[in-house]
Amino acid sequence: MKINVLKAGSTALIWLVGTCMAFGQQSSIPLTDLSAFKEPGNSWTLVGDVTVDMNIVNAVKSTKGTGILLNTSTPKKPGFDLYTIKEYGDMILELDYLVAKGANSGIFLQSNYEIQIEDSWTLTNPVSSSNGGAHERWNNDKPEGEKGFDGVAPRQNVSKAPGLWQHIKVVFQAPKFDASGIKIANARLLSVDLNGVTIHENVELTGATRGGFGTEKALAPLRIQGDQGTVAFRNISISDIPVAPAQNGRRGGGGDPIYVDAPVNTMIRSFVDVLPGVRSVHAISVGGAQQTAYSYDLDNGTLLHGWHGGFLDATPMWDGRGNGTSRPLGSVTRFTSKPVLAISKLATPESAWVPDTAGTGFRTKGYVMDSQERPEFKYIIYGTKVTDAVKVMENGQGLTREVTIEQPAKDLYLLLGEVKDLNEVSKGLYLVDDKAYYLQFPNGEKPIVRDANGKKQLIIPIGSKLNYSILF
Repeated sequence: MKINVLKAGSTALIWLVGTCMAFGQQSSIPLTDLSAFKEPGNSWTLVGDVTVDMNIVNAVKSTKGTGILLNTSTPKKPGFDLYTIKEYGDMILELDYLVAKGANSGIFLQSNYEIQIEDSWTLTNPVSSSNGGAHERWNNDKPEGEKGFDGVAPRQNVSKAPGLWQHIKVVFQAPKFDASGIKIANARLLSVDLNGVTIHENVELTGATRGGFGTEKALAPLRIQGDQGTVAFRNISISDIPVAPAQNGRRGGGGDPIYVDAPVNTMIRSFVDVLPGVRSVHAISVGGAQQTAYSYDLDNGTLLHGWHGGFLDATPMWDGRGNGTSRPLGSVTRFTSKPVLAISKLATPESAWVPDTAGTGFRTKGYVMDSQERPEFKYIIYGTKVTDAVKVMENGQGLTREVTIEQPAKDLYLLLGEVKDLNEVSKGLYLVDDKAYYLQFPNGEKPIVRDANGKKQLIIPIGSKLNYSILF
C-alpha cells in the first residue's frame, strides 16, 4: 500500500494510490481538491507556494496553485483539524512541513498519538511539547499533586527556522487486539526521523494523546491538527512497513559510539565528508552551548555546512584504527557540494571561477582566537591577507560571517555556495534552495546568481569587508 498526496509542483491532478489495509484491495482515486480528507474546513486550501514573515507571529503569504496544503489559523479565527477518509494501521508516514513564526500543530497517528509540530527554532532543551515531541498522555499513576501529562521529548532539537521546509519520517506500529477486541500490545513509534536525524526509537505509546479520540483501534484515520497556528504540508506519503526494516540507529554493530559534546566553544580537527565520495581532508568543526555548529575547509577557506543539534560523532575517527573523519550529530544544512576556493579574482562577474589554488598564491595562516575563544581564520591570497570570521550567533539561529580584505580590490569575489534557486523575501533577505536556508545581508547587498558548468553559483563582491548571516 502506498499513498502519495500533494506532491510539490504537481499539476491540478493529485493522485491517491492506495491499498485497503483491511482487505488488500488495490485502488486508484484521482483528486483535484481535498477529497482525500473528510469534510475539510475552510481553513485548508491548496496553494502553489508559501512565504513566512520571520518577524511577525503567524504571518504567511501564499500564491495560487497546487502542491502545497496550507492551513490558516489565528487565535481569533482558529482552523479545523483534517482527517483522512482512509484508515490506517502500521505504516511509514513521510511528509514535509513548514511553520509560521510561533505556530503550533501536530500529526495524530490513528487520530490518537501525536507527533508535535511547533516553531521550536533555537530551543536548547526540548520537551515533549517541542517540535518532534511525542505522546502526551494523562498519567493517573503519579502521586497526588504530580498527576499530569507524560510525554517523550526528542533526543535533540534539530528544528529549522520558520518558513523553511522540514522533513519528518515516522515508522508507526499500531496497537494490536485479540479476536475479542482486547488490546494485547500497545502502539509504538519504531522510529521518528526529523530533518535526517533520528529523534525517537522504539517508544511505547501506552494510551491516547491528550486531544486524541481516546478509543484505540486497529485502524483509524490520520489526523492533522489545524487549530493552533498556520502551517503548510507537502509530499505526504504513506506506505507499508517492510517485513524486516533496516536498523534506524546511527551505527550497526561494533562498540559504543563516540560522541563529542560542545557545552562551551569547542573545536575538532578532522576529515569531513561533504557528500558521499567528497571529502575535506583539512577541516575544522566548531560548536558551542547554542547547539549550533559548522564545518570549515582550511585548504580553501570554504564554509562547508552548518547544523542544529548535537555536536560530533567521532566514532569513525577514534574507534579502532579509524579513518580520520567525524560527522555532525545534528541536522545538516549544506552550503556547498565540494571544497572549492572561497575567493577568486574575476575580470567580470561572468568570468570562470578559479578551480584550485594554483596561481593564486594561497597560503593558510591558521586561525586566531577572539575574546570568546572562537576562531577567526587567516590566509593569504592574491597577495593580500584575508580574515574570515565565522561565528555561531548568540541566539543559535545560525551563523554570521565577516570577511575582511587587508588590500581591497574590486575584482575579488566570495563564493557563497552552489544553489538551485534564490528568492528575495525582503530587502537583504533571501531564501535559498527550495526554502532550505536564509541568507541575510544587513547592508542590502545583492548576491549574483550565475551559471557555471550546468550549475548555479552564488557570488558577491567583497570590497574591503563583507558581512552576512546564514539562518537555518
